[in-house]
Amino acid sequence: MTSKHWALVGGAVACLISLSVAGAPWLSPGDPRARFAAQKLADRGHMNRTVTTWPLMWSAVQEAMPSGVSGDQNAVGMAAAYLRFEGEQLAKQGFRGEYRLYASSEVTGISGFDQGPRAQAGVAANVQWQGEHWAFGLKPGYAHNPDDGEELRLDGSYLAATAGNWVFGIGAIDRWWGPGWQSSLILSSNARPIPALWLNRASAFAPETHWLQWLGPWQLTAFAGQYESDRAVPDAKLIGMRFTFRPVSGLDIGLSRAIMFGGEGRPENASTLWNALIGRDNGQLEQNDPGNQLGSIDARYGFAVGQQTMGIYAQMMGEDEAGAFPARKSWLFGVDMTSQLFGHDQQWFAEYINTLADDFPGDAMPNITYDHSRYRTGYRYYGRSQGASFDGDAEAVTLGAYNFFDDGSNLSAKVTYANLNKDGGNRTVIKTDEVFYTVPAREQNVAILNLGYGAELFNGWLNLNLQATDKKIEYLSGEKDQWSLGAEWTYRF
Repeated sequence: MTSKHWALVGGAVACLISLSVAGAPWLSPGDPRARFAAQKLADRGHMNRTVTTWPLMWSAVQEAMPSGVSGDQNAVGMAAAYLRFEGEQLAKQGFRGEYRLYASSEVTGISGFDQGPRAQAGVAANVQWQGEHWAFGLKPGYAHNPDDGEELRLDGSYLAATAGNWVFGIGAIDRWWGPGWQSSLILSSNARPIPALWLNRASAFAPETHWLQWLGPWQLTAFAGQYESDRAVPDAKLIGMRFTFRPVSGLDIGLSRAIMFGGEGRPENASTLWNALIGRDNGQLEQNDPGNQLGSIDARYGFAVGQQTMGIYAQMMGEDEAGAFPARKSWLFGVDMTSQLFGHDQQWFAEYINTLADDFPGDAMPNITYDHSRYRTGYRYYGRSQGASFDGDAEAVTLGAYNFFDDGSNLSAKVTYANLNKDGGNRTVIKTDEVFYTVPAREQNVAILNLGYGAELFNGWLNLNLQATDKKIEYLSGEKDQWSLGAEWTYRF
């Protein structure tokens, strides 16, 4: 195809797909096509920025991506056109809005980067405004028959401001930390977003200081939020921090940390926070231990293969610390690649995860990952793991593929085989029956199929999703049906 044809087709695709993405100063997790586009451009050297921390700031994408990719048009023309058009539409100043309707036969317990609705049915409106230094989003919604009993929600609402190269915000926004397509060990969009204060860099350019230039482009993000009240320790606090850098082209390295502390009956003063930050816990202070900590290290190396790309990635997370490094470890490994078959773009991936602490390799330590002796509700928000949706003590392999048509529509398919709750035990404490805890109740081997289709409909965007399992999954709060068929329609104005 000629460059002009690619530009025209890419613009048409972006016009259609932009109907399904809410405007904000960042690219939110949940859009596989946006991730495919950003990752492919970065892997082929057109966008020298880290792409394993989501949300991904629009300013970082726009400043890093060249105005033209004519020399590599056949390989990345559609990806570049999509991101460029989306940025022009969603990162510009002014008002924009969105209306969303969704319904499903069952709220799924297993989710990936392309997270679906977290209730059986609902409606939401999303009004956004962006100025030169300020931005806000108000997203009131009603959820029918949700897993957590919370029918009225403001998930996705925020207020943000920039000061120099820093963005400060308050609200509840989805995050995804790590290179995995199906799972993140440390922080994913499986659970609802926790209300928090946060800051991160607006632009991820490399340090100007000579002795730090080896870091390459880098990003730092941190947030502080509060959990719900119906927990073993009500109103506990959560601090999350992530630092990513790109020392050589194609190599993204991420260092993440999550700290649960405070809450009813627990110390939460300045000294408690300091002890948590320096890692003075694990029984060192007995009853006054500051809290529960998780730390992770991840890396992804992406490179060009002909006109396509390939990446290998890994993530390690520790529930404790030993010698300043994570201990009681969980692991994730994966490989992804792109192709262009039948005139369309494809993204493929294969991913392995093991959340049974020290099971790979070493002597397994069950009932550690995402659990804690004092914070006995665990590393969960409204019953769902904030890390991998398989929860702790699980082992799973996922094969996945996305096909992006040049008319804007898309198809997806994922197959997973998982061994859930491998030891069969559990120490999670449930404080209310109104919240459905997607914590596997016993050891179960389950096969999971996910199919998806998205296309334009009635000047809006329709997503259809099917999840099927070979048996009902038994959770602490009950069973999930074997079939979940859902539809979501979004209209932008």
